[in-house]
Amino acid sequence: MTPGLDYRRLFDASPEPCLVLDAEGRILAANRAYRDAAGGRDDLPGLRLHEVFPAEAALVGPIEASLARALATGRPDALTLPYPGRTGPDGAPAGRCRRITHSPVPGADGAAPMVLHRVGEPPAADDGAGRPALDPAAGLEADGDLQAAHARRDLVFQQMPGFVAVLRGPCHLFEYVNDAYVAIAGSRDFLGRTVREVFPELADQGFYELLDTVYRTGRPFAARALPIRLGREEADRAIDLLYQPLRDGEGTVTGIFVGGYDVTEQVRSQAALRDSEERYRTLLDSLDVGFCILEMKFDEAGRAIDYRIAEANPAFARQTGADVAGLWVSEFAPDLERHWFDTYGRVALTGEPIHFENQADVFGRWFDVRALRIGDPAQARVAVFFSDISDRKRMEEALRVLNASLEAQVAERTAERDQIWQASTDLFCVASFEGRLVSLNPAWTALLGWSVGELLGRPFLDFVHPDDRPATKAAAEALARGEPQPNFENRYRHRDGSHRWLSWNAVPRDGRIYATVRDVTAVRAQAAALAQAEEALRQSQKMEAVGQLTGGVAHDFNNLLTIIRSSVDFLRRPELPEARKRRYLDAVSDTVDRAAKLTGQLLAFARRQALSPAVFDVGEKVRGVADMIDTVTGARVRVVVEVPDHPCFVRADLSQFETALINMAVNARDAMDGQGTLTLTLTCGAAMPPIRGHAGSQNAFAAVSLTDTGPGVPPDLIGRIFEPFFTTKEVGRGTGLGLSQVFGFAKQSGGDVDVTSSPGRGATFTLYLPEAPAMSESGDGAAADAPASPIGAGESVLVVEDNIEVGRFCTQILQDLGYRTTWATNAEEALERLGPDGAGFDVVFSDVVMPGMGGLALAHELRRRMPGLPVVLASGYSHVLAQDDAHGFELLHKPYSAEQLGHILRRVARPGRPRRTA
Repeated sequence: MTPGLDYRRLFDASPEPCLVLDAEGRILAANRAYRDAAGGRDDLPGLRLHEVFPAEAALVGPIEASLARALATGRPDALTLPYPGRTGPDGAPAGRCRRITHSPVPGADGAAPMVLHRVGEPPAADDGAGRPALDPAAGLEADGDLQAAHARRDLVFQQMPGFVAVLRGPCHLFEYVNDAYVAIAGSRDFLGRTVREVFPELADQGFYELLDTVYRTGRPFAARALPIRLGREEADRAIDLLYQPLRDGEGTVTGIFVGGYDVTEQVRSQAALRDSEERYRTLLDSLDVGFCILEMKFDEAGRAIDYRIAEANPAFARQTGADVAGLWVSEFAPDLERHWFDTYGRVALTGEPIHFENQADVFGRWFDVRALRIGDPAQARVAVFFSDISDRKRMEEALRVLNASLEAQVAERTAERDQIWQASTDLFCVASFEGRLVSLNPAWTALLGWSVGELLGRPFLDFVHPDDRPATKAAAEALARGEPQPNFENRYRHRDGSHRWLSWNAVPRDGRIYATVRDVTAVRAQAAALAQAEEALRQSQKMEAVGQLTGGVAHDFNNLLTIIRSSVDFLRRPELPEARKRRYLDAVSDTVDRAAKLTGQLLAFARRQALSPAVFDVGEKVRGVADMIDTVTGARVRVVVEVPDHPCFVRADLSQFETALINMAVNARDAMDGQGTLTLTLTCGAAMPPIRGHAGSQNAFAAVSLTDTGPGVPPDLIGRIFEPFFTTKEVGRGTGLGLSQVFGFAKQSGGDVDVTSSPGRGATFTLYLPEAPAMSESGDGAAADAPASPIGAGESVLVVEDNIEVGRFCTQILQDLGYRTTWATNAEEALERLGPDGAGFDVVFSDVVMPGMGGLALAHELRRRMPGLPVVLASGYSHVLAQDDAHGFELLHKPYSAEQLGHILRRVARPGRPRRTA
């Protein structure tokens, strides 16, 4: 060692990436260039190369083999191949070949030498195995002979008509390209560079892989018309290609000879020729005109004696009725007229085309024929185009016969037309596009009283009712544009000043307007009278329905009020025993429940009830209701349930849904007189048909059908069974509101209810509800809590009620239940009392219908201001709640009991319940 030199610093400063490896192949040191190229890794010492590059054993294996050879021989060993990793150690892109040298360095004691692993650029003539590349002229030892061999090779390759290149090593380095190669590939930097570097655009075209396969297997590859895309060319080229492996004296593959031809124009010409032939054949096959090619046969005197149908299109057989392609005429028509042979023979000999019409008795048809000579005149080939004109010839003959008597026919028909013109009660006229009457028949005078002379030449708008003139003018303008005007109606003035309704059927033709006109005055009067009668009938039916409804409501409520009044009278007696007092109190309570049910059914029919919809599996609920129906219908009615296994979801008020099924089941039970079979069926994804004149829908509906085995519904009653208080049962067996509730619930839920029945075969009621997507389970744990006690624990309730009696009574109930109450008579006062933070109130209990701001608007405002303050709404009826069932607030239906009020307030305002946050 030279004194004073720091060899470790020299090694680390080397610009070439280097490693120091021990005899086991472990990395002892890596210089800065190698570490930088490897991404700044400092964990390399102690690792073997296959541990640094675990995914690239195919490349690491030859490197470790070269290391082993250097250690075994004690001499440097080199090889050229793509360095493993995403980039080479020098930072160059992956795939680029590098020359890797392993140089043994003896240790201090002469044993266990180290190895210097160095990565550099490969020499241009490197064969990829660390040895100088063998030239085809290998064996010539003198430089002059070698240069002469190269010169002879280049001369031969340059004179070749195709492109030539010589590649060396597994990285396919360019050693030679001829001018033809440069012409097709373009001017590039070839020599000493790899195929991947020179042709990056071939990355996805498979050529790299073909070269690697030929080099690895030693088997040549050849292909014709192989597509290739070079540079920025928009279209593929086509090349005939040969990859021939080059071997050294030991038979080892050292390179690849590349040769081929650019056959792009040839391939394009062949494709164009095929396209042209295909278009020609398609055109001939699609023509409705017959086509054939004839090969003429002449005798020694030059006279045509026969011809063969060499080729024919499909229309040939359709036009002639015979498929004779490939046959001689003498074979299928030995008696063919002589003029056909002479005509086609003259075309074949002279080359003059011909166009004629003639009859072919052999086919029993007339033909329009065009013939011309094609190809070499010596071949005597004639192309023939022909059309069957037999129908035209027959029409011409018929026309000739017809023309012989045309004058007499015209005179006769003119006389007939004049008779029709004169005698018709319909109005005929001819008018100009300028709006003047040109010709009229006498019916105009008979209908309108004006003479023909008074009408002719005058603008017809002079006679049109003023209200009808704009529409009449628009119709005339449309006729001027060539648009017919059928069934156009307007009013024309009679000579006496009255008007007649006229219906026009007018068409434009030859610069005039031709019209037939009918008097529809009587028809119009009848239609108006009919419309008036129908309106009167509708009003009568409406009044009858209102009378039936009000009568039924009055009857039922009078019955209920009778019970309440009588019970109250008895309750006022101080001497009334306690047992009888409880009985009368129960009677009042039950009667109130019946009255609430009655009003609920009326609101359901009117589609004005406040619903509480939720998404549920209708099949599951039908199964659950079936058990309840089985109890309601009795032991003699067999209940059958047919529900699919898969879920079917709807969004509706579950309580009203179950009530609707019960009502339909009770109606079916009564129809069967308590004995028979009731079948509940669910169909998912059904379309809703038109019902009672209403349009159906193709959307998905859940259809719940109840079919009974009763006598059926009489046809004259099917249209009335959903009317309120209509019933066919005897007195005391129903209010007539059950099916009305079903009807109202279905309509308000976005569906409908239908009934089909055959006398003696029972009836089927089908409830249609729109399907809805499944809804995930709510995370509100409060819903799962046990029912709250009706007794309060001193919670503060703000009561909002505008009715003095109801407000006073409500606050008294709440105080008796253990709540602290504050009463506000309107929503504005309630907001003032609550202030910005709720003023310590635990819950707001508000009526819905109030002057000014309603209860629902108040609830939404409180949700915005104080989202954690619970709001309970109370209403007997609200059109707002009926229209918007998704209000999202707790709702208490009037009439309510003190216990119901206590339960709902206890649930929403119980101590410890966390308030919601926004």
